[in-house]
Amino acid sequence: MAFRNSALNFVDGKVSFLTRTMSAFRKKVDNRIRVQIENGVAQHHRTLFVVVGDQGRDQVVILHHMLSKATVRARPSVLWCYKKELGFSSHRKKRMRQLQKKIKTGTLNLKQDDPFELFVAATNIRYCYYNETHKILGNTYGMCILQDFEALTPNLLARTVETVEGGGIVVILLRTVNSLKQLYTMTMDVHSRYRTEAHQDVVGRFNERFILSLASCKTCVVIDDQLNVLPISSHIANIKPVPPKTQEDGLSPREVELKELKESLQDTQPVGVLVDSCKTLDQAKAVLKFIEAISEKTLRSTVALTAARGRGKSAALGLAIAGAVAFGYSNIFVTSPSPDNLHTLFEFIFKCVSCVCVCVCVSDALQYQEHLDYEIIQSLNPEFNKAVVRVNIFKEHRQTIQYIHPADSVKLGQAELLAIDEAAAIPLPLVKKLLGPYLVFMSSTINGYEGTGRSLSLKLIQQLRQQSADSQQSLSAENKNTSTARLAAARTLHEVALHESIRYAPGDSVEKWLNDLLCLDCLSVPRIISGCPLPQTCDLYYVNRDTLFCYHKASEAFLQRLMALYVASHYKNSPNDLQMLSDAPAHHLFCLLPPVPPTQNSLPEVLAVVQVCLEGEISQQSILNSLSRGKKASGDLIPWTVSEQFQDPEFGSLSGGRVVRIAVNPDYQGMGYGSRALQLLQLYYEGQFPCLEETAQTGASEITPVSSEAVTLLEEVVAPRKDLPPLLLKLNERPAEKLDYLGVSYGLTPQLLRFWKRAGFVPVYLRQTPNDLTGEHSCVMLKELSTEEVSEQGQWLSAFWKDFRRRFLSLLSYQFSSFPPSLALNILQNKNAKQDVPGALTSSELSALFSPYDLKRLEMYSRNMVDYHLIMDMTPSVARMFFLKQLGDISLSAAQCALLLGVGLQHKTVDQLEKEIELPSSQLMGLFNRLIRKVVQYFNSLQEKAVEAEMVASKDIAMEPTIRTLNEDLDEAAKEFQEKHKKEMEQIKEMDLTQYMIRGDDEEWDQVLKKAGHTAIVSIKSDKKRKLEGGNKGDQWQNKKLKSKGKDKKGKFEKKGKFGK
Repeated sequence: MAFRNSALNFVDGKVSFLTRTMSAFRKKVDNRIRVQIENGVAQHHRTLFVVVGDQGRDQVVILHHMLSKATVRARPSVLWCYKKELGFSSHRKKRMRQLQKKIKTGTLNLKQDDPFELFVAATNIRYCYYNETHKILGNTYGMCILQDFEALTPNLLARTVETVEGGGIVVILLRTVNSLKQLYTMTMDVHSRYRTEAHQDVVGRFNERFILSLASCKTCVVIDDQLNVLPISSHIANIKPVPPKTQEDGLSPREVELKELKESLQDTQPVGVLVDSCKTLDQAKAVLKFIEAISEKTLRSTVALTAARGRGKSAALGLAIAGAVAFGYSNIFVTSPSPDNLHTLFEFIFKCVSCVCVCVCVSDALQYQEHLDYEIIQSLNPEFNKAVVRVNIFKEHRQTIQYIHPADSVKLGQAELLAIDEAAAIPLPLVKKLLGPYLVFMSSTINGYEGTGRSLSLKLIQQLRQQSADSQQSLSAENKNTSTARLAAARTLHEVALHESIRYAPGDSVEKWLNDLLCLDCLSVPRIISGCPLPQTCDLYYVNRDTLFCYHKASEAFLQRLMALYVASHYKNSPNDLQMLSDAPAHHLFCLLPPVPPTQNSLPEVLAVVQVCLEGEISQQSILNSLSRGKKASGDLIPWTVSEQFQDPEFGSLSGGRVVRIAVNPDYQGMGYGSRALQLLQLYYEGQFPCLEETAQTGASEITPVSSEAVTLLEEVVAPRKDLPPLLLKLNERPAEKLDYLGVSYGLTPQLLRFWKRAGFVPVYLRQTPNDLTGEHSCVMLKELSTEEVSEQGQWLSAFWKDFRRRFLSLLSYQFSSFPPSLALNILQNKNAKQDVPGALTSSELSALFSPYDLKRLEMYSRNMVDYHLIMDMTPSVARMFFLKQLGDISLSAAQCALLLGVGLQHKTVDQLEKEIELPSSQLMGLFNRLIRKVVQYFNSLQEKAVEAEMVASKDIAMEPTIRTLNEDLDEAAKEFQEKHKKEMEQIKEMDLTQYMIRGDDEEWDQVLKKAGHTAIVSIKSDKKRKLEGGNKGDQWQNKKLKSKGKDKKGKFEKKGKFGK
C-alpha cells in the first residue's frame, strides 16, 4: 500500500509539474477546463470532453489529474474502450514492478519518464473491447475514454456513457482533422453493412447531427490535443465556478420526507437498516414494497421495478435480497444477462447483510463474518472477470444466493425468490420461462441503453397485469390448490417506478444530451390533441432525411415524434436503428398525416410511420457465386432469403421494397390508419401518383467535402445547414422507384398475420427456429405490384406459394408442431395467391396411397364400427391431400379443419386439441368421424367412377356393324341345319337294326305281365342269344339312339329292358 501511495504521489507530482508551466515546452491549461470539471464534481454532474488530435491520449492524464484533485475521495476508476488495438501496453502489473524498481533504486526521473506510463501504472483501468461492452452494464466508473471513433456506434455510445457516475468525465478521442465538418463524411465501420450492390453511396447524416449536438450540451467541451477550447464550445466562454453547498442550504421536500421515513423506521428491524441505506425517497419506497412482498411469504407475487439509468434499481434489488436473508429465505436465485452486471447488486447484499443480521440477532450480538458465517464463490471463467456467482450462508441454517443463466429456468425447482436484473436485456421467451410458483423481483430499464428493449419488458408487464386482473376475478377456492401451473398463472403484480437519479444528480446535461441525440426518452414528448379523421381523408408524405437529421429545432421535434411512435408501437428498438435510418442509402421514410388546414402553421400529429428499404437488383452472377459458396452479403434481406430457399438465381434481379416498420400511434391503433398508409404506399410504387416536377431527383444529396484550404480548427464555426429541401413532400412531388414487389419480414403473430393478409401479402418463407430475442418465427410475405410493364401477374409468386405450402405441411410435425391450429390454418388459407385448379385425385393414385385393407378400415370407422386408433396411420395422408386441394370440393368446418390439421399434420393428441380448440373431446371425436365419412364417400365415388369408366369402354369396343342382315343370317343357319340333319338320317339308314328287334308276340307278353305282378323286371325267352360284349362302335351309337327314343313313351322302355339282363 505504501508503494501504491508513493506511486500515486509521483504521478500527481508529474501532472502538477506539467500543468504549472515549469517546462518551456508546455503552456498553461485553459482555466475554463478546470472550472468545468470542478463544477461537475460540485453539482454531481458529468462532463463530456471531445479531444481532436492524434496526441489526445496524452491529455487524458491531465484531465484525470484535474478530476482527482477536485474529487475528495479515492482516485476515480477508468473505463477504456477501444476497437482492436489499444496502442500501448496495458500490462499493469509489469508497469508497477518497473515503477517499484525505479523507486527503490532512486532512478525515477519525472522529467524523462512518460507521464502517461505513470498514469497507466498507478490507475485502476478497465480495458474493454467495443464488442464486449455488454459486460460492463450495471458497473460504475469515474472516467470513460472512447477511442477509435470510426468504430463507435450509437449502441456503444449509450452503453458506455451511462456507466460514468456524477462528477465523472467522458472523453471521446478523435484523430487529427482540419475541420470538424470533415467528420461528416468520415467512413464509419458500420457503413459497410449499409451498402448493397444497388445502393453504394452512404451519406453520414448521423455524424453531422452528432457534431452539431455537441453545442447543445452545456457540460460538453470540445478541445484539441493541446487543450485549446474550440469555437463550438463557446457556451463555456463565461463559465464561473458554482458556489459550494453549505449547511444553510435547506433540504428539498423529498429529502425531508426521506429523512422522516428513516427516523420512523429506526425501531423496526430489519426494515430500518435497509431503508437507512437508501439514497432517495423513491428507492426507499421500492425497498419497502419488496419487503412487504417478502413478509407475505405467499410466493405468488411479482414486483416489477422500472426506472431510467442510474436510479438505483440494482441497489434496491440487493437491499431486498438482504432483507430476504433476514426473513429466513433459503433458496435465492439471481439472474441477469451476464454475471458482470451484478457487481452493484452483490455489493449492496454484502453491505447490508451484516447490518441486518446484527439487528435481527441483537440478543446474541453476533455479526456475520466472511469464512465463518458465509462464503463468497467467484466465477473461474475469465470472461466474467471474477464475478460473484454464489454466496453460501450458514449462520443459523443453510441459505444460498445463486446466480443462474437466464436460459437455466429448469434449475428453479426449489426456488423461493428469484431476482431478475435488467429484464429488458433478456429475451422475452426466457423471462416468461423464469416466472414460476415463487416470489419474483424484476427490474427493467425504460430509458437509457438497456431500456431500448423496453418494448419487450412492457409487453411482459402488460401480460402480467392482465393475468393478475383475470386471476383476481376468476380464481376460485378449488382452483387455488390444483397445481403449480395454476399458482404461476394466478400471480399478484406490484409495479414500482424510480424517478430520482442516484448515480448523478437530477438535471445532468450529459443525460439530456444523450437522450436527445439517440431519442432514448422520446416517450416524454407531449402529444398534440387532435381528432380522428377518416382514414380515406389522410395523405401519405415522403420525409426528406437530409432535412430530418439536420439538427434544426423543428426537424428535431418531428424526429422525436417519429421515434416515439416506434417505441410506443412495441418495436424492438436500439439506438443503432437511428443511425441506419439516417445513413443507409436504401432506406426511405413515409408518414401518414391528417388533413392540414391552410391556416395551420405547425406540424400535425403523426398518425403512422412507414420505413421502407429498397432491395434487389442483384446481378445473377453475384447470386450464383454466393449460393455456390453458401454465403450471402449484408443487406437485401428478402432477395437473399428467397433466392436461397428456392434456389432461384433470377429472383434477386427483381427490384422490391421491404416494409421495415409500420408504426401507428397507440391512440389510433385499430382504426385503419396502418392499412391506409400501406395502400397509399402500394399505389405510389405502382405509379399511381405521377410526378408533377420533371426535374425532381430521387437520389440522396451528398454532403460536400470540406476543402483543406478552409478556416482553421480554432476559427471554424459549425452550424446547421440552411439550404435544405422541405421536410415533407407529397407523393406526386417525387418520382417513385420502379419496383416489382413489396415485401415484409416480421415476427409471426396471429394479429400481424391477419394484417398483412388483409393487405394482400402472400407468405413464402417461415423461419424454422424462433428468434432468440422475441421467441417468434420470422415470416417473409410478398405482394406483386401491378405496373404497366407487367401484363401477367402472379406467375412466380404463385409458384413460390405452392412450394411454401407443400413444405410447410411437411414441417408442421417438426418445428411448427407447437403452433396453435388456428395460426397454422391462417397461414395455409390464403386467397391472395392465384389458386390454380389442382389435378383431381385419380383411382390409380388412390390405390398407390391406400391398399384395399386401408380403405376398408376407413369405411368401418366411418360407420362407427372400430376405434379411431385403427385409422391414425392414414390420417397424415388424408390431411395432406385435403390441404393440397386434392380431395375435390369436400367442405369442412373451421373446427374440422383445425382438428384434421392438429391430428394429421401436427400429430397432437385429442387431449391437447381439446385445450387449443376449446371443445370437449367427445364433440371433437364426433367432428372427426363426420370428417372421415366425407372422405370415405369421396374415395368411394372415385372408385365407382373408375369402374363405370371401364364398363363404358368395353361396350364401345363390342358395338361393331354386321356384314349381313338378320334374314340372311337366319337363312344361312337354316341351310346349315338341314344339311346336317340330312347327313345324320343317311347314316341311320345304313345301319343294321335287326339285332335290336323285340322277340315274342302279344300273347306271350300278356302272360308274362300278368305273372309279374308288382315286380319291376320281367323276362321272356328268346330263341337266339345276343352278344352282350363286343360289337362295333356303330352298334353302340345306335343302341344309345334307341334308348333315347324309348324314353318318350311311358312303359315302352320297360318292355325293352329285358335285354339288359
